[in-house]
Amino acid sequence: MSITIHNIEILLIEDNPDDAGLVIRALKKSNLANNLVHLSDGAEALDFIFAKGPYADRNVEDRPNVILLDIKMPKVDGFQVLRTIREDDRTKSIPVVMMTSSREEQDIVESYKLGVNSYVVKPVGFENFAKAVSDLGLYWLLVNQAPQ
Repeated sequence: MSITIHNIEILLIEDNPDDAGLVIRALKKSNLANNLVHLSDGAEALDFIFAKGPYADRNVEDRPNVILLDIKMPKVDGFQVLRTIREDDRTKSIPVVMMTSSREEQDIVESYKLGVNSYVVKPVGFENFAKAVSDLGLYWLLVNQAPQ
């Protein structure tokens, strides 16, 4: 598989297709999903971010503006994805938002210890969820000033 996506704004790493669909719909509603890539497991996400495996012809310098990351995923969990992103000079400054259903204090603490920029618990109900995702997208894409 060859992918030549440039100017990726949002990288969504979410294994639950229903949650991913809700995030994408909410971002589309706010006109923020034009340059979105959705990946459904941590191993694929690391291949994509570091331009390996099926994404080897992608330029690793084409970094997303923000990564929306779930914790509990198959193959490689969100903690390991975050740890790997933060350990590499090419990717450590990418804003990462942990977007999960976990309210566990240990998950929150671990996320911040690993360098997450924000921890958001997925709200129940589409309207609340859509508003939270829209607010996240607006903040990280339009308000926040990140390094180039």
